[in-house]
Amino acid sequence: MDALIPFTTSGSLVDLVDKKVLVILRDGRKLLGLFRSYDQFANFLLESTVERLHYKLEYADRDLGVLLIRGENVVALGEIDLIAEDMVPLREIGLKEIEEKIAEETRRRDRDFVIKGKVLGAMGFDREGREGDAY
Repeated sequence: MDALIPFTTSGSLVDLVDKKVLVILRDGRKLLGLFRSYDQFANFLLESTVERLHYKLEYADRDLGVLLIRGENVVALGEIDLIAEDMVPLREIGLKEIEEKIAEETRRRDRDFVIKGKVLGAMGFDREGREGDAY
């Protein structure tokens, strides 16, 4: 009877030990690394970890080394298919180059946000907070 109940605890993480995983954190960062160990609270240890930065169809990796991730900060966790990973149509570029592109995109969004707020204000709408303040 108990075998029919699916694992919904940290025990279901046992299949990921010693495998390459992708972790998406609550703050939006994406980490890739080797899943080494975990505890009853779903805290886990990643080895050879990199933070992957994306901009359109380009990416760069920032080396982070060994990380202890608190389970409550994880939005998604999944095993990476090593064969399919090589077929992803992304182009690797330098870390500095992608950071500049991301910074420029952030400046553009901030500028657009201010303009949008002025236009909405002129129409009688009150624009409080920023994107993501809802939670």
